[in-house]
Amino acid sequence: MDRNTIRDWLGLKHNVIILFTVILVLGMGEELWIQFVPKYLEALGASVLIIAIYGSLKELLDAVYQYPGGWLADRMGRRRALILFALLSIFGYVIYLFTPNWHWILIGIFFVMAWSSLTSPAIFAIIGDNLPQNRRAISFGMQSILKRIPIVIAPLLGGWIMGRIGLISGIHLGLIVTLFLAFLSIFVVKHYYIEKTKLRYKKESLGDIWGNMSPALKRLLLTDCLARWAAGIPKVFIILYIINTLGGSEFQFGQLISVRMLTSIIVYIPIAKLADRTNRKPFVLLTFTFFALFPLSLSVVPSLIWLFPAFIIAGLREIGEPARKAMIVDLSSPTCRGRAVGMYYLIRGLVVFPASLIGGLLWTIEPQITFYVAFIIGMIGVIVFALWGPDLVPKSDVI
Repeated sequence: MDRNTIRDWLGLKHNVIILFTVILVLGMGEELWIQFVPKYLEALGASVLIIAIYGSLKELLDAVYQYPGGWLADRMGRRRALILFALLSIFGYVIYLFTPNWHWILIGIFFVMAWSSLTSPAIFAIIGDNLPQNRRAISFGMQSILKRIPIVIAPLLGGWIMGRIGLISGIHLGLIVTLFLAFLSIFVVKHYYIEKTKLRYKKESLGDIWGNMSPALKRLLLTDCLARWAAGIPKVFIILYIINTLGGSEFQFGQLISVRMLTSIIVYIPIAKLADRTNRKPFVLLTFTFFALFPLSLSVVPSLIWLFPAFIIAGLREIGEPARKAMIVDLSSPTCRGRAVGMYYLIRGLVVFPASLIGGLLWTIEPQITFYVAFIIGMIGVIVFALWGPDLVPKSDVI
């Protein structure tokens, strides 16, 4: 099998390769410190309520940035939009680097979230623009792997650095590295991304985009929201549970994140190839099932060593992510693909963003209750998707 055949099999067109390179490079910088921000807030004097607000604000911005990100990707073109989003994030990194207290973290997040949230619809659009349906799940699988390689490596390195020079100094060093890598990413996109012939921009309102969204995509959206509530309720408190309740360290937390990501990476390629050949629904159903099981597994661990199986379950939450993302692109119109994806994630994020606040209220009662409620909501999503989730078998001739 020659190199071109392998690239085609993996869905690696030129622009997709450039996109994946930038995701890998910038992700390697962000993941040195971003998992540790709740603990950073605590070190700067923030209360549990402020940490919960940070988690909910992060979810809210992840929601409201999606549609503008899709609109800019459709209107400006993919290349110019990626550069703009990276520049906005750079400003956020600078705020995080020089912040004197936790208040500035809540301001800086408005800019830091630009890369991960504004860029999301552009990623979907680039894959949709460049690949046919029967190559999209494998391409999303590759994107997910390259996005998570930094999460395997960087938190371990970041946790080790923080253990040696202190939490705050370690995060500052990580931010300096991230700034360098962000400017490098802009250089790569500016000089190597080739803008395709511009698709005809079809002017549509938010109402038009929603009205034209297929019923199948709306059903997927409903069940996805339930799964993300199961993830969002305990999300920002997991590091506090491991370090404060179970007596773990930052380095051990980094190890668990690496276990989770390695598990995801192992399953992405084989499952994504199956999802490009058969019905995508069973793989998405498996993903939603593991979203429900992860908080339940956290609630029953008797000691730190048992967290490793729990984080393997967390890694298996990604088993159907390439299939789910490919399904979103398959069900979106090419003339407004960025905005359709943005609308999907806007609605999902607006529905899910209060989850961390609910988690914070439950946490003040009893940490275990936080995990039990998340499990119940996740299982409701599993049942609803099993009964009403869309079936979709990919076609090979649709780009």
